[in-house]
Amino acid sequence: MTRKITLIPGDGIGPEITEAAKQVCQQAAVKGRLNIDFEAHYAGGAAIDRIGIPLPEATLTACMQSDAVLLGAVGGPAWDAVEPQLRPEKAILGLRKALGLYANLRPIRVYPSLVEHSPLKPEVVAGVDMVIVRELNGGIYYGERLEGTIVNGIEEARDTECYSDSEISRIVSMACKVARQRRGQITSVDKANVLATSRLWRRTAEKTAQRFADISLQHLYVDNCAMQLVLAPNQFDVIVTSNLFGDILSDEAAVLTGSIGMLPSASIGDGPGLYEPIHGSAPDIAGKGIANPLGTILSAAMLFRHSLDAVAIADCIEAAVARVLEDGYRTADLYKKGLTQVSTEEMGRLVTERL
Repeated sequence: MTRKITLIPGDGIGPEITEAAKQVCQQAAVKGRLNIDFEAHYAGGAAIDRIGIPLPEATLTACMQSDAVLLGAVGGPAWDAVEPQLRPEKAILGLRKALGLYANLRPIRVYPSLVEHSPLKPEVVAGVDMVIVRELNGGIYYGERLEGTIVNGIEEARDTECYSDSEISRIVSMACKVARQRRGQITSVDKANVLATSRLWRRTAEKTAQRFADISLQHLYVDNCAMQLVLAPNQFDVIVTSNLFGDILSDEAAVLTGSIGMLPSASIGDGPGLYEPIHGSAPDIAGKGIANPLGTILSAAMLFRHSLDAVAIADCIEAAVARVLEDGYRTADLYKKGLTQVSTEEMGRLVTERL
């Protein structure tokens, strides 16, 4: 059976990094005896320039009919002046909604060969390997809001945090399944000493985790978790938390690795998963061949793991990335004297060779 992957290069460095990831995927599929078929479509600024909207119907249909979606990056200053409803980023929000994606997975792994790039001491970050599971479709970002309005002569605004037990249960269940593939430890992060939604979160997390007897669950307040990510990040295996807290904590944890170019992500749920690096489109370096494609390549590994149920192939891609780094090859963002600097295309080729 052939598995279909919709490829959305997007804007800026998107076409370069997705092409490198595509080559790796094709070689990995051959190695794993899996048939895959890529079908490229436009979204984001590239789609706005061509047909005037960020998410064309043809792109959305292709994504919904595929097994997974691999995305480069969208956006850039070239589209800053468009109407808010037509901004390139609306393509990602539209895909998340249409595909029923409610869980964002952010692996944070510090490779031994990159320890020196972290802003933290080597002994603090060595061996860090965690996944942050962020609820994606609920919470304060989607609650009732009141824009700035005048009340008794004073301007006020309001955003409402709202969660149901079913929303919490499904994201905690997702985190438990991820933990089963790892070390079996979950840290649920909330603010239950202050927030009613967090107290519901904690109660529901406890009930949900009881269905997974092989999983160990602990709780942390979000402020303590933020501190522990800096003081002792090695303690974490899987972190599960709300939309707002996950947004903040995942960006904090991303700094541990030393380069945002190394970080993949997955948005999964009821439909085909969406896989993309966490960095932006970096239009200032687009076309120069210096972008780091490893975040996209590692996103492709997540695609094989979570959407194609090809864990062995995912493991091979991740191991190939580790070997290239151990051999001293670096793109510009990670280059230091004594190492070998390579282009975007060359980095993709090196990973492909090591497969």
